[in-house]
Amino acid sequence: MGDQKGMVDIPKHILEEHLKTQPEQLLVKKRQGKYAIGVPNEITFQENRVALVPHSVATLVAIGYRVIVESGAGKKSKISDSAYADAGADVVFSAEAVYKADVIIKVTPPSIKEIEYFRPNQILISPLHIPVINAEYINKLKQKRVIAIAMEYLHNDKGVFPVVRVMSEISGIFAMHTAAELLTNFHNGNGILLGGIAGVPPAKVVILGAGVVAEFATRTALGLGAEVRIFDDSIEKLVRLQNNIGKQLFTSVLDPISLKKQLLEADVAIGALHSNSGRAPMVVNEDLVTQMKSGSVIVDVSIDQGGCFETSEVTTHKNPTFIKHEVIHYCVPNIPSMVSQTASVAISNILTSIMKRAKDSGGLEQMLFTDVGLRNGVYTFKGSLTNDYLGRRFGIKTINLDLLLTSGY
Repeated sequence: MGDQKGMVDIPKHILEEHLKTQPEQLLVKKRQGKYAIGVPNEITFQENRVALVPHSVATLVAIGYRVIVESGAGKKSKISDSAYADAGADVVFSAEAVYKADVIIKVTPPSIKEIEYFRPNQILISPLHIPVINAEYINKLKQKRVIAIAMEYLHNDKGVFPVVRVMSEISGIFAMHTAAELLTNFHNGNGILLGGIAGVPPAKVVILGAGVVAEFATRTALGLGAEVRIFDDSIEKLVRLQNNIGKQLFTSVLDPISLKKQLLEADVAIGALHSNSGRAPMVVNEDLVTQMKSGSVIVDVSIDQGGCFETSEVTTHKNPTFIKHEVIHYCVPNIPSMVSQTASVAISNILTSIMKRAKDSGGLEQMLFTDVGLRNGVYTFKGSLTNDYLGRRFGIKTINLDLLLTSGY
């Protein structure tokens, strides 16, 4: 080889080494420091919950995460800064410091102001609260190139939406307690005891939906002695609810004639319909609400997805009700915040499980490739809107998330 013009002799030992089987090399981006999870103070909707509680922080720190908690984040749930510090969290005193984390976990959507703290490729896990977001909100997340995940759309391999389920259990129980209170004279109700007494008939409750909210609202109503009517278009859900309750109930598909008849006689109507990816179905129009009994009560638990009564409007814990067409409406989107410690522990348990699985998968973004339930929650991804419902609602172009992932976007 060496006598040929332009050729260079290569030592034999180098050639032999080159021809040996080589170990597979993976490109690994080294991270400076530990993967950080940020838990900021909640500043909207009079929110009392917190996304992670101390025992979850201790678990995540033990497996290698860094958890950054803003001072006072747990105060409304009666959790002190020292409890977080003892669990291994870094307690900081500014929102800016929290938003330096790789993943931000919240129990309410970030405000427009908070979105300014984000940076490209950062991950947000929070509820979406469809009624209160707008095109500006979506475009801000797109501009920041945030991977935004709506926790209410996360589901497991059995198709169960765990965050929705635990919050629904709380909401179903609380909705019925709230309705019982709103029926009293103090709240301009008709002065009716939900369960009635000997010689006095109980209140009639109509529940729209046969999911978890409906099940726990039904359990509570029956426990108090109320008369219950349940409507849902899913026969399977109606059968399951009846089996879970363990007794024969009045159930019906969402037949307009039957529904109207029951609503006109109802003292309480509970909205408990859920959508897996967009707005809750609106099944009661304003005209029908105008015909309901004066002083009757609507508790629209579905308001966080737009509500299933046309007259529903988002309210807050500070001003939870309004009267429209002489019907009392309760439309607070974050009902579980009223029992913040119970709700915080429930949410924290679910998020901790997700973050533990993400650790085994190489991170949340990597986990998107293998976890269909996690992908279902993504609505913006690195500058693109991926949720079709939001795209139609706000007139924004959407791109399929699977396409973005497979293209190496």
